[in-house]
Amino acid sequence: MPYSKKETVRIFLPLIIIICIVIIGVLGYMIIEHYRFLDALYMTVISITTAGYSEIRPLSDAGRVFTILLLISSFSTFAFALATITRYIVSGEMGIYFKMKKIMKSIDQLDDHVVLCGFGRNAQQAATILQNQNVPFVVIENQKEMLDSWMQHHSKLLFVKGDATNDDVLMEAGITRARAILSTLPDDADNVYIVLSAKSLNPHLKVISRASTQSSAAKLKKAGADNVIMPYKIGGTHMANLVSKPDVIEFIDFLSGEEGGSINIESVDYETLPDSIKDRTLREIMDWKKTGVNCIGIKDEQGRYVINPPDDVIISRGMKVMVLGTMNQIHAMKDNVDH
Repeated sequence: MPYSKKETVRIFLPLIIIICIVIIGVLGYMIIEHYRFLDALYMTVISITTAGYSEIRPLSDAGRVFTILLLISSFSTFAFALATITRYIVSGEMGIYFKMKKIMKSIDQLDDHVVLCGFGRNAQQAATILQNQNVPFVVIENQKEMLDSWMQHHSKLLFVKGDATNDDVLMEAGITRARAILSTLPDDADNVYIVLSAKSLNPHLKVISRASTQSSAAKLKKAGADNVIMPYKIGGTHMANLVSKPDVIEFIDFLSGEEGGSINIESVDYETLPDSIKDRTLREIMDWKKTGVNCIGIKDEQGRYVINPPDDVIISRGMKVMVLGTMNQIHAMKDNVDH
């Protein structure tokens, strides 16, 4: 989590003390000795630092009393404040503070991003894919070691250090502006809690959660998860398919993995299509401002998938077109339908 107000005050208190001492000294000399501001500042600095330089001019009795009181009250306080500031700088705490402020400012500027809860192996793999596809994301992780291991190879990471089951932490990660949340914590009960909290904070959020057991998957669905992933089940299925149809699985792995970063599969929603090609055949839609992408399937109004659909099928409200192409081709098609 970012520094609280209490912690911020703790870090800057020594600096505040030094500033207060200087202000009191400057005002005292200006009022008692009628010094100019620069002269008063000079007298204050040589007094509290015990530098021992000469006075601007001989002090009056009131000025000498003020100087004595300033020296007695400020010497140990100033030395302590200066030592504390030095310690913060040497230990790196001051640098960490400003780094966290910069990270939180960047998070506040994000919109339509993905929130990753937990940063174990599953989440790090997801982060790699999101990064390759230029999808902004924020990580919520309580263990500093997890974040440090990633940042050894990736210099930039937007993260919130804290407990993802805490609503305040979710808010700091920009949950209300996010497009999706991936809950990858090892404890299924924590994932259920995150799903409930996330949906209450952002009802339109797409929620994807990890589950260890079938019973937990059912509970996560009831809690509001749009998709539930069981890594062990997927892993076993994947290994079996590598035996029965290895070339197909390797090709799919290539498309979805890091090596296939230049290839992408996207869905184009009916609502995003220009009015001129809505309720037209698939052939007309794919021929419109050709970009080289290929249609590999459609999703009909009932949510059913049709692979390799006929060219004469009408794309109507509620349907989506699944297209395959390079990143450049996909971007070109998106530009076409967005304008």
